[in-house]
Amino acid sequence: MKYTKKSLAELDHCYAVSVMQSEGEPWVFFAAENRGPCIALDCATHTHVKQVWEQPGGTMSMVEIPGRPGEFLAVQKFFRLYDWEEACLVWVKPNAQGGYDVRELFTLPYLHRFDLLRRDGRVWLVVCSLAAHKAARDDWSQPGSVYAGLLPQDWDGPVELKEILGGCFQNHGYARLAGPGYDIGLSTCEQGVFKLIPPAANSEDWTVEQIMKQATSDADVIDIDGDGEAEIATIERFHGCYFRIYKKINGEYVQVYQHPEVTEFYHVVKAGTLAGHSCFVGGCRRGKQQLFVVHWDAGKAAFVTETVEEGVGPSNACIYHGKDGDRIYSANREAAHAAVYFVEE
Repeated sequence: MKYTKKSLAELDHCYAVSVMQSEGEPWVFFAAENRGPCIALDCATHTHVKQVWEQPGGTMSMVEIPGRPGEFLAVQKFFRLYDWEEACLVWVKPNAQGGYDVRELFTLPYLHRFDLLRRDGRVWLVVCSLAAHKAARDDWSQPGSVYAGLLPQDWDGPVELKEILGGCFQNHGYARLAGPGYDIGLSTCEQGVFKLIPPAANSEDWTVEQIMKQATSDADVIDIDGDGEAEIATIERFHGCYFRIYKKINGEYVQVYQHPEVTEFYHVVKAGTLAGHSCFVGGCRRGKQQLFVVHWDAGKAAFVTETVEEGVGPSNACIYHGKDGDRIYSANREAAHAAVYFVEE
């Protein structure tokens, strides 16, 4: 595949990226990890730019709210060391002046990832804390947890959370999977990889299923080779030095691929399709600081690794299917900029 880059904005510590609706059209949102802004650009031309907020920053994740066009939730105030205690979830709404109003829903120390999962007409909020408390940067003695509760109808409604998975040391990664008619969460930590299945109608009981046991920083899932069985790509261990793909063989996940560079701080693993190919988008914040794509070549019966760009150190990326083709939007943290890569066969 061919990748053509366009730099969209300079953004110090560019960390979070998500494509969401605004004014009835898709816009891409980028937000800073440090004390900085969140900006949005229209996906059609990338020439219209809106500032969602100037401060406080500390944004790890942003998720569009189903059924409420233009509104989304975001993490704020996830800063370094002790400031992580102040991490909070905010509700963001467009206002009549063309800007955005932001209201804090609650504070949860070390809130890192979250999502909104739909099942049987209900929207569930899932939030993941990296740890319970940290006395120092390298203190991982108190594990994080995964909590869940129903999303209120509006930001004035109460949020009641209960723990659905505890004892999650270095509780870093999360992905959303498509289940049989409903959403499924995928959470990763030192203890392994867990599926989070929302309650069915008239139930409040979550199903938590462990599918892998090795220490995992991030993961995502797709049937990359087209055989009808989904493969899973992982980053191992926390901010780990390995990017691997596993295939289920005789009921067990077996490693079938490893990215050729072994270096610390792999941070991106995103499943999707590009130019008709099922693939994993990966990225690393150390070493060669690559953004790359892995897909399966059926003719060669082998995985193909394509470097999109080196020296950018992406923190997160998302795949977008536009009218004129597929794209990768990347928050290139180490290079301090937001970028789009147009993809051609």
